[in-house]
Amino acid sequence: MYSEKRTELRMDPCGTLKDSGEAERTKDLIEDQTCFLKPNRDLRPKHTNVVFLKTHKTASSTMQNMLFRFAERHNLTVAIPKADFQFSYPNRFQASSVHPYTLPPNIITNHMRFNKKELKKLMPPDSVYITTMRETSAMFESLFVYCYVSSQSIRRVPNRSLEVFLENPFKYYHPTENDSMYARNCLTFDLGGDKDSTDIDYARELAAEVEKTFSLVMISDYFDESLILLRHLLNWDFEDIVYFKANMRSEKAKKRITPELSAKIRAWNSIDAYLFDHFNASLWRKLNAIGLKCVAREIQLLQQAQQNLAKICFGEEAPRLKSASKIKNTNLKPWQPGDVEVVGYELVSNLTLDTRRLCTKLTMPELQYTSAIQEAQSKRYLRKQS
Repeated sequence: MYSEKRTELRMDPCGTLKDSGEAERTKDLIEDQTCFLKPNRDLRPKHTNVVFLKTHKTASSTMQNMLFRFAERHNLTVAIPKADFQFSYPNRFQASSVHPYTLPPNIITNHMRFNKKELKKLMPPDSVYITTMRETSAMFESLFVYCYVSSQSIRRVPNRSLEVFLENPFKYYHPTENDSMYARNCLTFDLGGDKDSTDIDYARELAAEVEKTFSLVMISDYFDESLILLRHLLNWDFEDIVYFKANMRSEKAKKRITPELSAKIRAWNSIDAYLFDHFNASLWRKLNAIGLKCVAREIQLLQQAQQNLAKICFGEEAPRLKSASKIKNTNLKPWQPGDVEVVGYELVSNLTLDTRRLCTKLTMPELQYTSAIQEAQSKRYLRKQS
């Protein structure tokens, strides 16, 4: 999948590593089984200018990894933050927060608080805007566990109990604190909205604005289905959308959500809940327009490609996730938020150089990959200046 110009190794759509000519022939055979109308597909180039709003706890790190790999494979420029790994979050995005060596960009994907006006100043006019959402109770549970080190509102809660917090949220939640967005309507906040609104009319207006701006709102609960829509929207190949999940907690770090607790979460995060319901319905309208049988066929091809890649990278179709302490390669160790265990991958040892490079990029966590992209693009920038 990931290949530099010095190698002709390519991944075909079934996840098998082949020389570039054989991979192209296999790709043509596979595309004949998909939902694309081939004449239309052949006439359209891949779309390469993308704004991805990386929302919190919505499989956005998996999407970011995909976009980083796409950018490297096609020699594109990714906007990287000047400082840290986020664009001045939780402040609204400013074009001035982009590292000067990563200008002008084709893709932007690190965390930010959405600011359409500033993004339009920065990005090419034909940029496609994409984001992800997740079922509200699952997203909030993940935020509550993962972000306790970052949010005073969560740290105040005895034993980090979600149930205790929801019994009396305002006992712990202080809306004016700089890190309060993790404890209420974080999705709304990331989109640039008012996290403390409870007005249904406001929710409708925000949904309409998001619908107008974003060509695709992916739903992480239906991630593969969303990727098929992404592939059609951008005219990408299967090799562009293969992935391994990133930034996942271990099972012991997850809290059980009862129906009663879910209802309380949705009530407390009412704007987020409205947005999810709206765009989940929108996703399924788009999938039905392509045809569900056709989408299922493409998902089967995607999953087969990923199973084949897993065999290559891990020696088995379903990779066994490991805690960071057991991962020897520091490039593959995920960041640990306090004592919350985030798991990652370990590659098999008997890989060729090109295959190891491909597998490493597929499994590289966000912080290491952002640093690698910045370093590579800075070197490229300085070479051009000399």
